[in-house]
Amino acid sequence: MKVFGSLIAFLMLAAAPLRAEIDITEVTSPGGIDAWLVQEESIPFVALELRFKGGASLDLPGKRGATNLMVGLLEEGAGDLDARAFAEQAESLAASFEFDVGDDAVSISARFLTENRAAALALLRSAITQPRFDQDAIDRVKAQIVSVIRSDAQDPDTIVGREFDRMVFGDHPYGSALEGTEESVAALTRDDLIESHAGALARDRVYVGAAGDITADDLAAMLDTLLGDLPETGAAQPADVDVSTEAGVTVVPFDVPQSVAIFGHEGIARDDPDFFAAYVLNEILGGGGFEARLMEEVREKRGLTYGVYSYLVPKDHAALYLGRVSSANDRIAEAIKVIREEWTKMAENGVTEEELASAKTYLTGAYPLRFDGNGPIANILVGMQMDDLPVDYVNTRNEKVEAITLDDIKRVAARILKPEALRFVVVGQPEGLES
Repeated sequence: MKVFGSLIAFLMLAAAPLRAEIDITEVTSPGGIDAWLVQEESIPFVALELRFKGGASLDLPGKRGATNLMVGLLEEGAGDLDARAFAEQAESLAASFEFDVGDDAVSISARFLTENRAAALALLRSAITQPRFDQDAIDRVKAQIVSVIRSDAQDPDTIVGREFDRMVFGDHPYGSALEGTEESVAALTRDDLIESHAGALARDRVYVGAAGDITADDLAAMLDTLLGDLPETGAAQPADVDVSTEAGVTVVPFDVPQSVAIFGHEGIARDDPDFFAAYVLNEILGGGGFEARLMEEVREKRGLTYGVYSYLVPKDHAALYLGRVSSANDRIAEAIKVIREEWTKMAENGVTEEELASAKTYLTGAYPLRFDGNGPIANILVGMQMDDLPVDYVNTRNEKVEAITLDDIKRVAARILKPEALRFVVVGQPEGLES
């Protein structure tokens, strides 16, 4: 669901130099819409990121998949333009629009040249505020979604994640696939999409990040033009979830030569004072690099997998601490045993001074590399706002990492690593494992 301009693709790569310091301007439109801006005039190009909090978790009971289908139709015709005409006009403007949905947000990304800004924004405005929801487009996108659902039903990596979510979240929207089922998608009507649009895209939940060749005054005026006609308030957010797991294994039989496992338990919220220490801790335990303990013990020393990693998942309504590993059916049991042992060791003993120093070096050195263009910068700005971070966060973040001590890690490891709750879900034909 993407429309690309080749010139935009080039400018996205070339737009902004690597910087350690980012100058962010807070902008408020006359209509009261807030945004963060990094102005960069060296190249006549703008990246705009919009996030609407709520996402697929706003689906109404019995309407699973409605938000996903609605978002998939935003560029399939808007205003006076049908799907083909919309795509042609975007291409003629060298403008790129991307529409996506996750559990907690609808994401809209726009890239356009300064000289075409007015026309590109008018086209984007029509997609956001005047989607057509033509029946032929609904039928076409439904068929695409059903194809994805059927493909996912045969993918062990997808199956294992969804089984873990179902086990942890139950009837909460987090507990089912945001695409819905074949049956729920087939039953969705145009009226359902109109209702989903009004509930998901509203001014009371929008966050905006912009980077590139645009002034604060121009951005302020643009926001009201672009978003002013949206409803003031949208659908109510879902309830929070208390995550509860017990140590053990759940096996989902599937005829494949290699088993896939996801493991985890309750995590830590993004606004928790201990989040930074948890973030550094995870880099050492299973952040994905070859120096991480899980990679060292499971792959390097024993050759049980090509890759194993862990990650923090601070969702809006629940927090998880998860990991993934895959291994041959006759070796997955041993991999799980080693992971359990390493989880327990770190919970009890923390990390070494050498491990902490190495993690700090990597995390502080890699961070500036994220700011490698207007697009990534705009994306970071909107993410910071959604996480309720201060405007100076990008310039103080590395100091927070450097401030983490061995005692911090030991204390937080004992708090957030819960071997007694570490649950594994395994998809495959694992030998020596039973639910």
